[in-house]
Amino acid sequence: MWRDLAPIGRDASSRGYRRYAWTGADADCRAWFKAQSDARGLTYELDRNGNQWAWLGDPAAGDAVVTGSHLDSVPDGGAFDGPLGVVSSFAALDELRARDAKLGKPLAIVNFGDEEGARFGLACVGSRLTAGRLTVEAAHKLTDGDGVTLPRAMEAAGYDPYGIGPDPERLARIGAFVELHVEQGRALDLSGDPVGIASAIWPHGRWRFDFRGEANHAGTTRLVDRRDPMLSYAETVLAARREAELAGAVATFGKISVEPNGVNAIPSLVRGWLDSRAADQSTLDTVVTGIEKAAREYAERNGIDLEVVRESFTPVVEFEDALRDELGSILGARAERPLPVLGTGAGHDAGILSGSIPTAMLFVRNPTGVSHSPAEFAAEDDCVAGVTALADVLEGLACR
Repeated sequence: MWRDLAPIGRDASSRGYRRYAWTGADADCRAWFKAQSDARGLTYELDRNGNQWAWLGDPAAGDAVVTGSHLDSVPDGGAFDGPLGVVSSFAALDELRARDAKLGKPLAIVNFGDEEGARFGLACVGSRLTAGRLTVEAAHKLTDGDGVTLPRAMEAAGYDPYGIGPDPERLARIGAFVELHVEQGRALDLSGDPVGIASAIWPHGRWRFDFRGEANHAGTTRLVDRRDPMLSYAETVLAARREAELAGAVATFGKISVEPNGVNAIPSLVRGWLDSRAADQSTLDTVVTGIEKAAREYAERNGIDLEVVRESFTPVVEFEDALRDELGSILGARAERPLPVLGTGAGHDAGILSGSIPTAMLFVRNPTGVSHSPAEFAAEDDCVAGVTALADVLEGLACR
């Protein structure tokens, strides 16, 4: 499965993945998912929001145990973020069949669409729509960097954008959702454990900072006469790092747009996107407030107009104690020591769904901690340990 999936959407120059929502690479990933479902004789469903489901047992029976993740990527992302969870889900089902496990509940594998938000700027679109965390009106306003709207992109890919929306009936069928994911950090590497259990997802959001100045000639305009928004932006980037360090949080300006974007032109507009995350809401508020305060001071000093827009936000997610403890009990019974329980600063579909259904997560060790990069990696033995752990969890939840 890993070999079949690996070439899809991989860029020859960067060796990273460009699997963006409603593109050809996305279509190929979806075809791969359906082929895996069909090969196992599962019942395949495509829901109203473009999420894919593969069912073992009656989908309408209720109290289903569901696992899975996503197949899309960030720009030049790694091979494991998302796909490891989907591949491991099919492999875990194969393991359950090899054990001749007697499932007492329906089991499903899901591929949630547009989790990374690489094309339209909003993460977890598929799960947000399903859980009613994104309105149809707001979804229809999403636009990519080329000005293509989400409805237009869906139509071009052969899907109906006017059927999207909350899907409470589908969620009502699910008794538990467990997502396996490569760890996006080094906690397991430092503890020496191949697999861990998630405790919580940090609150996180994305903010757009628009610095507006005055375009002018780079060679003839005196420094004192310039209204250069790049200066205010650069100072704000440094302020973000400073505020994050002081608070024990993280803050990153990872995307920038410049107009008119000429080497010999002073910019008229510098637009930067801030991603910030912290262990709790109060700390995150302190960091973002500090960054915005500094940005406004720099802008005023340089004669720059500033607009700050919060484009997305996800509050802290505490995974359900009972389900998390049950995972610990199931896996602890076969382990030499209790599995570590760790928080994460990365967002996931499981976090979005946690407000609607019981959710939990398993992490597989990442020896370098590198993620959202072609260098992202997990050792084969650890991936196998993840599959075994996921199979044990699914058996424990679905066979009782």
